Amino acid sequence: FLNRIDDTVIFHRLSKEDIGKIVEIQVDSLTRRVAERNIEIELTDDARTLLGNLGYDPTYGARPLKRVVQKQLVDQLALKILEGDFTEGDSVLIDASDGELAFTKK
Repeated sequence: FLNRIDDTVIFHRLSKEDIGKIVEIQVDSLTRRVAERNIEIELTDDARTLLGNLGYDPTYGARPLKRVVQKQLVDQLALKILEGDFTEGDSVLIDASDGELAFTKK
């Protein structure tokens, strides 16, 4: 049995700044999706920082961040839309409060 290495790929751990950029990408994607329902969302810097801190794991890269954004932001916003808290034409402010995201109508 012979193993052969064709290429060597070196992965560097993500920094907090990298995580912040990934949060921006995820939020931009969500902003476009809810805009299709004529709902505007705005995240405060505290909310973005909270998502980044909760999802930061230098060992596993961006995978934990994706789960945190899905669970804390996307799922919660979807639930509030389904419950009728937010409807077409609403503008939603998302802030951090006591270690969680707080959703309020602007």
